[in-house]
Amino acid sequence: MDLILWRHAEAEEGPEGDPPGSGDLERALTSRGEKQAFRMASWLDRQLPEGTRIMVSPARRCEQTALALGRKYKVRTELAPGAAPAQLLELVQWPLSKSPILVIGHQPTLGQTIAQLLGLQETDCPVKKGALWWLRSRDRDGRSQTVVVTVQSPEVL
Repeated sequence: MDLILWRHAEAEEGPEGDPPGSGDLERALTSRGEKQAFRMASWLDRQLPEGTRIMVSPARRCEQTALALGRKYKVRTELAPGAAPAQLLELVQWPLSKSPILVIGHQPTLGQTIAQLLGLQETDCPVKKGALWWLRSRDRDGRSQTVVVTVQSPEVL
């Protein structure tokens, strides 16, 4: 199974004085974020296998990131800010899904999921805004492994 985890591109800061999480779903991409999303989407569009399912957080900045790719996607509330890695992995049916899945979401959920799948000592792996991690599940000598296919950042594309 291929699991591609794409962090939304750079977004506006939340309104000052608002409690944390207040209005968070409405934050939009900045102009820099739009450029990051289009740069990564251009690269990703050439790489994604046919039949890739795309699942997106309900946050506006994630949907805007998905729109840069120009493919059909499903908004999933299970991917909202603050989601647990277990929710994400259950949603995508890791490692049993037959089709590749692209998830567009948030930190720290994506980084925590990566750390868990790779067996890192740290509980969180930093993921830059607009960057993606492409992971693959495989069986080797009767053992299940997670391998890193690629890590991409919009600044280097």
